[in-house]
Amino acid sequence: MDFVIAPPAQPSVAVAGSDARFPVRRIFCVGRNYAAHAREMGGDEREPPFFFSKPADAVVESGASIPYPPDTTDLHHEIELVVAVGRGGSDIPVEAALDNVWGYAAGIDLTRRDLQAAAKKAGKPWDLAKGFDRSAPISPIRPAAGAHPGAGRIWLAVDGAMRQEGDLRDMIWSVAETLAALSRSVILQPGDLVFTGTPEGVGPVARGQTLTGGVDGVGEIRVRIDG
Repeated sequence: MDFVIAPPAQPSVAVAGSDARFPVRRIFCVGRNYAAHAREMGGDEREPPFFFSKPADAVVESGASIPYPPDTTDLHHEIELVVAVGRGGSDIPVEAALDNVWGYAAGIDLTRRDLQAAAKKAGKPWDLAKGFDRSAPISPIRPAAGAHPGAGRIWLAVDGAMRQEGDLRDMIWSVAETLAALSRSVILQPGDLVFTGTPEGVGPVARGQTLTGGVDGVGEIRVRIDG
């Protein structure tokens, strides 16, 4: 097949314990999926799940340095459990949703909070607040192999100072419920990544700071924000 320009490179994520890589098709994120974070952001504790997206090439390897993004003075961190979809489908029942999971990773949803706040106030989309370049750092994906974390510590520190600390059991919507809900709006496909929400304690990141975080039993992520 001929193309009028060179096709873009395929975004991918490392796989724990393997030289193979996981190709990324799309990135979906669920908002306000921990009760305490929903409260700190002014939301209700059990509203229906809602989703936003990031471009596939927003993924960043653990250990990378990320330039402080343009058009913001209020960059925030949000540590999350990430689900890697290995089998697609639509209208997936909750009881079958975990069969579609290939693996799990720890990820950081970097957010230009000032742009998000302005968009919310004006009733406009969040796209540029969430879906900017290098906004999705992610650890190597650990294959599920039938083991699906329903509990476990999730945490993030900035320059060694703990900022976020919670437990996966505090999710408002479980991984299975999240995937089932998303599959009612889009056809999930192999290669999709789903960021599943963040616990309380989100906050600003300055130039020169290092973010470390992780999900127990899943993986750890480390990135530096350059000037």
